[in-house]
Amino acid sequence: MTLKNLGYDDHFEGFFKPFEKDGYMAGRVTLEHKRSYRVVTETRELLCEVSGKFSFEATEREDYPAVGDWVAVKEMSGENRGIIHRLLPRKSKFSRKAAGVSTEEQIVATNVDTIFLVNSLNEDLNVRRIERYLLLSWESGANPVIVLTKSDLCSDLASKIAQIESVALGVPVISVSVVTEEGLDQLTSYLQQGKTVALLGSSGVGKSTLTNFFLGNEKQKVQEIRGTDEKGRHTTTHRELVLLPNGGILIDTPGMRELQLWDSDHGVSESFSDIEKAAMDCKFRDCHHEKEPGCAVKAKIKAGEIEEARLNSYKKLLRELAYLDRKQDKRAQAEQKKLWKSVSVQSNKR
Repeated sequence: MTLKNLGYDDHFEGFFKPFEKDGYMAGRVTLEHKRSYRVVTETRELLCEVSGKFSFEATEREDYPAVGDWVAVKEMSGENRGIIHRLLPRKSKFSRKAAGVSTEEQIVATNVDTIFLVNSLNEDLNVRRIERYLLLSWESGANPVIVLTKSDLCSDLASKIAQIESVALGVPVISVSVVTEEGLDQLTSYLQQGKTVALLGSSGVGKSTLTNFFLGNEKQKVQEIRGTDEKGRHTTTHRELVLLPNGGILIDTPGMRELQLWDSDHGVSESFSDIEKAAMDCKFRDCHHEKEPGCAVKAKIKAGEIEEARLNSYKKLLRELAYLDRKQDKRAQAEQKKLWKSVSVQSNKR
């Protein structure tokens, strides 16, 4: 095993150089579980935890390692265990807001080159959900590819693909079937040596089946979707980085029941460039695309060039981002207030 096989390149080498002289090893996180990490180095696999100093200096979720991260580790003498001392700067990071009411970031995968947005060609195919995935993918810094699985079971394949392409805006849309092996060669072209691909999507869309195909074995357990509503059941229970026989790197992830936004301002512009481009021709700069005269976006909708549902989705996502910004700002204010209160208490003790 070489570091290059694990995805190590000039980006990470440049940041790791200062640590080499102090006896650190470069390693990549392949599995995370409650602040314990499985890290693969050039020579071995280690079960690691972060150092006390690392934990003390970390203030937010993004400060801790996640699957796909490169870290500087020191091996514990006589054991297959190690201590993580540094987190190397990331090239990309796919995040969402953690489920629930709290405003917390959940990092799904890092240092990914390509994201396969996996969707099943059944009644659960949802254009609005794909818009969300695209938005977060663009924000992550990785390149999205929309993968439509189970094409052998779809009777109206051409219309389904056209429906997705209407919101893809140049993103590749590839229909595949593991049964007939249709389209799988197109996916394989992304899985080059040292390149990392993350599989993202809802439960039951076929992520584990694709992982098994690329691995050539039944590493991931596969379950059938529910017959009652064609919705999937969870198979993968944790995020994991696996090395493929051809040298590619795959990150399989659990199905996501909900996909709430996280820091996606740039992603909105990429995912809804058709709406934002049309908005530049609106009569008023602050046009809300409702009943204002001279609204170029409404004109596009009337002409059948943009769907009303897509505009509604765009507005909804903007409202979510505005709400998230307010929540994050309040959280930051509360943490700052707590910090100053702590400082004040310490000062009074002196």
